[in-house]
Amino acid sequence: MEKSFEEQIEELEKIVQELESGNLSLEDSVNKFEEGIEISKKCNKTLEEAEKKITILVKDKDELKEEDFKTEE
Repeated sequence: MEKSFEEQIEELEKIVQELESGNLSLEDSVNKFEEGIEISKKCNKTLEEAEKKITILVKDKDELKEEDFKTEE
């Protein structure tokens, strides 16, 4: 079963704490870093998919019109 977005973020935070502690060997640090990158990619994909699904209903001449959600960059 796939972990939820929130569970993935928590796991990523734990990895960051472990890396910041400095108590890991170089090999363990590299492995944790790689694991963190994979989790980060999954989280980014989840956010991108959510952004695509978000729509705004706009009242246009007494009709509801669906538009894609646009982020301000």
